[in-house]
Amino acid sequence: MPAPPPRHRLDRRAIRWWTAVALLWALPPVVVFGVLALVIPPTRFVFVPLALASGVVGAVYVVVMPRWRYRVHRWEVTEDVVYARSGWLWQKWRVTPLSRVQTVDSLRGPVQQAFGLTGVTLTTASTAGAVTIPGLDRALAERLVEELGRAVRRHGGDAT
Repeated sequence: MPAPPPRHRLDRRAIRWWTAVALLWALPPVVVFGVLALVIPPTRFVFVPLALASGVVGAVYVVVMPRWRYRVHRWEVTEDVVYARSGWLWQKWRVTPLSRVQTVDSLRGPVQQAFGLTGVTLTTASTAGAVTIPGLDRALAERLVEELGRAVRRHGGDAT
């Protein structure tokens, strides 16, 4: 029987954040192909279909990906462990003992800041890399970083 998913979802604003980021990726190819079709008329037979195809693929990505990721991403912190589930096409389920955590960081990129969101990253010596919980409310993320920092100090493991 599979383990139940972590209890906490990300902030719902994560959907808008991921949508904005998806638009930043999806729009440039449409614009570039569209401009090339206008500027170089003999190549319209190539660039118009490319603009349309990239527009359709981009629109599907912008509509589907943020909502799908929101459904998948979850997190939970217990007394000894941090659980995190992430991804959308390739989904990752991480269980990280607090005794193995080396650093606890928060990160707010410019687009996240515009939506009032923050990510929390737990770095371990694992070859699987850091555990990231993106898309948290800024105040919640700040409390979580403080709480996790205290918990990591309490565990006092070897962090390897």
